[in-house]
Amino acid sequence: MDFEFTPEQLEFVKDVEQFLDDNYDPEVFDVTRENMAQIVDTPPRRKFMAKLGEKGWLGITWPEQYGGKDGDGVYEYLLNEALAARGGPQIGKGVGIIGKTIISHGSEKLKAEFLPKILKNEVEFAVGYSEPNAGSDAASMQLKATRDGDGWRLNGQKTWTTSAHFADWYWVGARTDPDAPKHSGITLFLVPMDHPNITIKPIWTMGDERTNEVYLDDVFVHDDYVVGELNRGFQYISEALDLERFTLFTYSPIAQRLGLLTEYIKNATRDGEPMKDDSVVRSKVAQLHTEAEVARVLGLKFVAASTSGGAPPTSQASEYKLFTTEYSRRLANASMDLAGSGGQLRVHTEEAPMAGRSESTYRYTVIDTIGGGSSEIQKNILARRKLGLPKNF
Repeated sequence: MDFEFTPEQLEFVKDVEQFLDDNYDPEVFDVTRENMAQIVDTPPRRKFMAKLGEKGWLGITWPEQYGGKDGDGVYEYLLNEALAARGGPQIGKGVGIIGKTIISHGSEKLKAEFLPKILKNEVEFAVGYSEPNAGSDAASMQLKATRDGDGWRLNGQKTWTTSAHFADWYWVGARTDPDAPKHSGITLFLVPMDHPNITIKPIWTMGDERTNEVYLDDVFVHDDYVVGELNRGFQYISEALDLERFTLFTYSPIAQRLGLLTEYIKNATRDGEPMKDDSVVRSKVAQLHTEAEVARVLGLKFVAASTSGGAPPTSQASEYKLFTTEYSRRLANASMDLAGSGGQLRVHTEEAPMAGRSESTYRYTVIDTIGGGSSEIQKNILARRKLGLPKNF
């Protein structure tokens, strides 16, 4: 494959960078939030994303009949990477997981109601797959959906729903057929987050970010808000997870942190000697730069596979997610080690090595290896779908 971008794609990047320069706002952009910077959780961030919608960039890969531009996935990739490099919110759940699933499987009513709002960023979603006993294994979800007239009653609990406290709608999976096999009998629903029978309780992560527990107590959902066919929700979730595993973990912030570490090593001393002259340090930094290039190329391979047609690139998504998040964690660990005791100072401490960035990324990168399916889950996917190993080996 060709790893170079075309003149048209480079011109698009130039336009995006100019747009970001023209719309800079410290309330919108914060690189120290790492991958959590992508969520659209404040009014200034929603306003900024609405401006992206006005540019036509939110639906850049959607079909024209639904308001998109029928663009190649590489444009979405380039846009997200540029946004991530600034620590800004990114196109994600609404455009990708929800929007693309509704386009492929949703009713005409759902398309008419939600797709225009997504393109204008007039609606935010929370995604409810994980439960206390069904984390990365979404097929184990047990939230019950019981038939009631022209709709369903939902009862149960979800956890790790990051956007629940500010989202407008809940994209939630529930078990509609308890007697079906594990990977069947699950259906997707859209539920308004302001439903009186929904209770949201915060969970604070080690990265100082909020996620949530969500309790649904006899929540009625009309048939109009069932997504696609009954009992095929897990298949839709699996398709969307391939996209989530890629778009959740952008490369540009990782490259940025590697650059910070490299500059620190160039100028720092230890015991009166330049760190850059230490053979062990040089070897470590060289290894990190080599692995960074692997992460970058794995991302480009996913983009190429996702725009070539055919089946969703499940293996490429898992390869990228597994390698990149584990590499990001190794980079954070190396930054803490090489910064010495000063690396433990909190982020934004000016006198700290790398302004304390190593400390914050050390905490954030643990979360990255779990979100979108843990590293263990990615290994299992690759073992089965790429290596052809049996399920129980």
